[in-house]
Amino acid sequence: MALLPDGKSTAHDVRTIILAPTGKDGFLIAGLLERLSIPCHQVPCADDLCAEIARGAGAAIVSEEALTSQAIEALSGVVEQQPPWSDFPLILLTVGGQVTPESERLRQLRRPLGNIFLLERPIRPETLLSTLEFALRGRQRQYQIRDQMQQYSRAQDALRRSEKLAVTGRLAASIAHEINNPLEAVTNLLYLLRTCTDPKEARRYLDDADQELARVAEIAKQTLRFYREPNHPIDTEVGSVLRSVLVLYNSRLVAASVAVQLEIFAGSATILSSPGELRQVVANIVGNAIDAMRHGGRLRIRISTCTNRAGERRVRLTIADTGSGIPESLRPTIFEPFVTTKGETGTGLGLWVTGEIIRRNGWTVQVRSRCAPEASGTVFSITMAMRNSAVASRPERQRAVA
Repeated sequence: MALLPDGKSTAHDVRTIILAPTGKDGFLIAGLLERLSIPCHQVPCADDLCAEIARGAGAAIVSEEALTSQAIEALSGVVEQQPPWSDFPLILLTVGGQVTPESERLRQLRRPLGNIFLLERPIRPETLLSTLEFALRGRQRQYQIRDQMQQYSRAQDALRRSEKLAVTGRLAASIAHEINNPLEAVTNLLYLLRTCTDPKEARRYLDDADQELARVAEIAKQTLRFYREPNHPIDTEVGSVLRSVLVLYNSRLVAASVAVQLEIFAGSATILSSPGELRQVVANIVGNAIDAMRHGGRLRIRISTCTNRAGERRVRLTIADTGSGIPESLRPTIFEPFVTTKGETGTGLGLWVTGEIIRRNGWTVQVRSRCAPEASGTVFSITMAMRNSAVASRPERQRAVA
């Protein structure tokens, strides 16, 4: 049973639920509130009280004799399932008198109910109304907090969608460049082939054209893989995702004169993740690294394994560049929205979304950076839970100069 599911306030949300099954308290209180046009609803038992609170209520007035141990247990279940913004107010009508062992026992039983207002009987109407107004005013504040949380959540969702579209746009531009280059080469080779009279030279032109078309086919295969990948977590091979990003960023790497050094274990390092989310994380970090090395540099990427204190295997993805680095003043806030080192050309959302994905998947990230003139650069190290235990003893070292 959920107490007041998130959403806009309704007429139910401001009701006062009354549970006073014995005597005339319930009848008199309901009559008083109705005369003052304060929405209320009487219930005969604790189960109905819980049900009405779940439908929506601003406060509840309960007589002490109705609050049995079973009723407290049922109400505690409702209170425990409140959303984070909620602290439901309960006005308890008690019997006056001195503190006794029995009254202390009842007080301890009521502790799980949380936000309780005690009123001793007989109660003056002014006292009851003042207490109820105070409780309802506090409840209204809770609704305002709920609405602000929902607005913030919607804004975050919009920013995530915006950054996802931006990443898609950057990848699409890279794909266009990657396809355009081999197609231009094929066009030139066909022109040479038409004017060529030497059979051996013509065969060489055909072989070169075959290689360029195979490159186009590989790019198309990687692009189709993006489209067909599921959004839910599946077994994902980290090296495969990494290579696909590098294939699509090859044109940017070439244009920036960035040398790429890969150190990838020959064994399969597999994690449970949405491939698209892992690719977005890698694409954001690699894209930032390329932007930081506009005049050339070295991009070193390593996939290794480690063991945490609990003896669980982890995959560690390290991406290091020799770029301009992150200023020390910005390092504590790089995973916050709208923080960027790119001026007007950056949105400041890439690393924020990256951090959100990392936290949501239970991964960890460490960042080191230097901006010193003699040696600058940034290192991102992401640790992820491993799905398979078989790891090759020697890494596969690949060195590609783009």
